[in-house]
Amino acid sequence: MNRVPNSLIDDLAGDLAPVKPIRLTHGIALVALSAVATVVLVELLDGLWHGIVSGQASGVFFIANGMLGMVGAAAALAVLRMASPRVGNTHDGARWSSAMLALLPLTALLMLGAGGLVSALSHDAYGLDCFLAGAAFGLVTATTLVLWLRRGAPVSLNAAGTYTGIAAGAIGSFAYGLACPIDTIDHLGMWHIAPVGLMALVGRFAIPPLVRW
Repeated sequence: MNRVPNSLIDDLAGDLAPVKPIRLTHGIALVALSAVATVVLVELLDGLWHGIVSGQASGVFFIANGMLGMVGAAAALAVLRMASPRVGNTHDGARWSSAMLALLPLTALLMLGAGGLVSALSHDAYGLDCFLAGAAFGLVTATTLVLWLRRGAPVSLNAAGTYTGIAAGAIGSFAYGLACPIDTIDHLGMWHIAPVGLMALVGRFAIPPLVRW
């Protein structure tokens, strides 16, 4: 039997190019590098608080910033995995750690009461600065994660955007928190947690169009 040559397959194959595989370890290294770069940027622009190593920081300071760091790491890991979707790829760690942050503002509310908390927030001269700085410094992590998502094929873009915002806000607030000497529960529980909520909201709506494929 004589076959008629068909160049269609050859034409399609001719346009193919090798794609570098996405490795989770590479993504983790990039996020870690972006977090370190954020801390260095905070040091250059504002200077880290030396009271951390001289024993001046309270236990609440370490708890709040430790929780922010853990949430940032868990949410970033979830985003990295979303770039390579697979069966059984759950994000319970990011979900529960993000919910855990609610303990800080809830603790502030229980300790101070509604009136006391409002009064403390209204008289906090540095609260707004910490809120805006935490969100702004989070852009370093957000950029890294968006570029990573664009390399992959995330299925749930809304979830990817939300967790990207959570990771960015948490890591940014963690980094700037190392420069903030105010370690009261009302300040840390509200002004340092608020960037996470803001960036999660921004990520939910702003990031999906940037990584749509």
